[in-house]
Amino acid sequence: MIIIKSDYEVEQMRMAGKITAKAHEAVKKLIKPGVSTLELDEAARDIIHSNNAKVAFLNYMGYPKNICTSVNEQVVHGIPDKKTILNEGDIVSVDIGSFYNGYCGDSAKTYPVGKISDDAKKLIDVTRQSFYEGLKYCKKGYRLVDVQRAIQGYVEENGFSVVKDYTGHGVGQNMHEDPSIPNYDTGIKGPRLIKGMCLAIEPMVNMGGEEVNVLSDGWTVVTKDKSLSSHYEHSVAITDGEPILLTVL
Repeated sequence: MIIIKSDYEVEQMRMAGKITAKAHEAVKKLIKPGVSTLELDEAARDIIHSNNAKVAFLNYMGYPKNICTSVNEQVVHGIPDKKTILNEGDIVSVDIGSFYNGYCGDSAKTYPVGKISDDAKKLIDVTRQSFYEGLKYCKKGYRLVDVQRAIQGYVEENGFSVVKDYTGHGVGQNMHEDPSIPNYDTGIKGPRLIKGMCLAIEPMVNMGGEEVNVLSDGWTVVTKDKSLSSHYEHSVAITDGEPILLTVL
């Protein structure tokens, strides 16, 4: 069941989303060669706590850290630790969620570490833009599949592949709510978008094939062919007009 949010609830989600965005800004400033992913985790945690919010990921279904840090061929759910040191030329996808007043803000971005290759930069740029191609259809009257089709089309036009094993989702008082939001045309129309729907739309894009595996830690998802992967996500509210990005400053 898709939970429709009131204007008040959307505003609470916007406040949660701003805290998540602040955490992203803090992490972004730290990213450079020689920094551990654990340092990124601790920085995000500190920002969330200092804004009287709660970390969304810690202990969620047993997840052991505050954020997800997925480096290079890691697609999503990479676990921060002090042993994973960022190197020049890496890319790192950072997924952050926070709860404020009982509502969730969920957002992910992929960042360069120092100077990266042109191909890696294109991957990051295409992933980000594929989100905005989907956002064009996040308006009352369109169907969910219109969003999905736009994301897939843009990614594939640029020579990359979308991950099909993981999806976006509804968001609100729970981090994961209905509906599930694949990043490709499933052939199912899905619900028509109406005011008050809040959606976490998150294309995951691989430089190579779409196939992925899960590592022995039970969390970290990697590309099967070891190609680079990128991730971009915002929480979005459907309105009577233009959509609202909830996870921005």
